[in-house]
Formats: sequence, C-alpha cells, structure tokens
Amino acid sequence: MTRHRPFEILDPATVLGAYAVGVFPMADARDAPGVYWVEPRHRAILPLEQFHLSRSLRRTLRSERFRLTSDTAFARIIALCAEAATDRPETWINPSIERVFLELHEAGFAHSIECWEGDELVGGLYGLALGRAFFGESMVSRATDASKAALAALVARLRYGGFTLLDCQFMTDHLASLGAVEIDRDDYIGLLGVALADVLGAAGADGAGVAAGAAGVAAGELPSVDAPADFRAVDGAARTSVSGPLSGKDIVQLLGQTS
Repeated sequence: MTRHRPFEILDPATVLGAYAVGVFPMADARDAPGVYWVEPRHRAILPLEQFHLSRSLRRTLRSERFRLTSDTAFARIIALCAEAATDRPETWINPSIERVFLELHEAGFAHSIECWEGDELVGGLYGLALGRAFFGESMVSRATDASKAALAALVARLRYGGFTLLDCQFMTDHLASLGAVEIDRDDYIGLLGVALADVLGAAGADGAGVAAGAAGVAAGELPSVDAPADFRAVDGAARTSVSGPLSGKDIVQLLGQTS
C-alpha cells in the first residue's frame, strides 16, 4: 500500500508575516506535500495609476458581457486557479496553500474577484490584502478577456479603496500588456514598507521596520483588518451607478478617474 505524506499545515499569522517582508509560499506541484518560500530578486508590480485599459477591453467592459463580483465565490476561484489547463499543465497551488488562504479569507485578509458569463464562472483572481498592499496570487481565464476584466475590476477597487501597491510577483507578457513593470527587490521593499506603515507602525516605512513589525505578525499577532485601505469601500460608493456588484461601465468610470 502506498503511503502519502501529509500536507504541510501553514499558519495564517506566519503567512501574513512572510508577505510583510516580501516572501510568499509556492509548491512544486498540486500534490506536493510541502511548500517553499520565495523572495524574488526582481518583482513585478502594477502601478495602479498606470493600468492600461485598452480600447478592446474598454468595449468588453462596457458591453456588460461579464458580471464581475467580489468575495462571492472565493473557494471556487482558488480551486479554479489550482486546476491544470492546456496553457498551464502544472500548478503551484497545493492543498496547504489552498487551505491557509481559505482561512485568511474567513479572517478578512484574502479576497477574490469573480468573472461570470451568465451563470458560469469563467475567470477571476485572488490575493491577499494587508495594509495598503494587495498581493495578487493567481489569475484564471476560461473565456477570452475574463482575467483582464477581473484585473480591471481589481485595480478600480484598489484605487478607490486607498491602496498604493499591487504586487504581481513575477512578470509575464500578459501582465506587461496591462501596465505591470519589474523592479529590484530593494525598491520593492521600500514600496512595501510605505504600504504597510499603517499596520506595522511608522517604523514600517523602511526594510528594518517591515521586518520588526512582521515579527509580531508571525508570532500570532494578526493586524486589524480595519486599516485605512478598504477593499470593499467601492461597494457602497455614491459615485458608482449601482449598489452591489460593479458593472463594467462603473469599472471604466473608476479607471478613468485619478485618485
């Protein structure tokens, strides 16, 4: 009889502490029993004011072809991101990562954007919000432009909610076409420190401050989710035309405004 190694259990506070110093977990495969921790020398970020809203994407959003929601199907999104696909035969999301992000979602730190075509979930993304930083984890698309629409919805939400950093981890051609840029680790840590100053204290605005503040997080001291940046601020915004899920027209309108 074949014995399977148990999956590593990740502690939510430890994971938050890792993100606070620029480190994140990955797995070698979907069925890998453990994770390894990654700290890239070069980091992809998407400056929120530089998101590239192409004419074709603008038309897609305005057509209301997709219905874009937030945090209504987090478990389904992370499961969809973890599935193998023709363009991605292997995944780095193993049950350890999936489980801890479900816990972080329940605690109010992890969020998803869902992209629906009719009643079918055709794409989306998920990530982690901490302070004024959002760490994008994975995107998935099962229909043309679904992941682009989800990212547009995310950027609109982050800009309105007072976020300053959208971490994309690794650069891809897809992200570059939408405005992402690659920066050195030291520059990233500087941006991260500023984005986390509200939750780690004023000293968090430099690398040493980030490390010191993150030590408390890793020790089990979860920061408050009531930070000045608010992932859900746009849901009740008077400047949007609907209450509840943002329409494509709302997203285009928000992306056309400066913070």
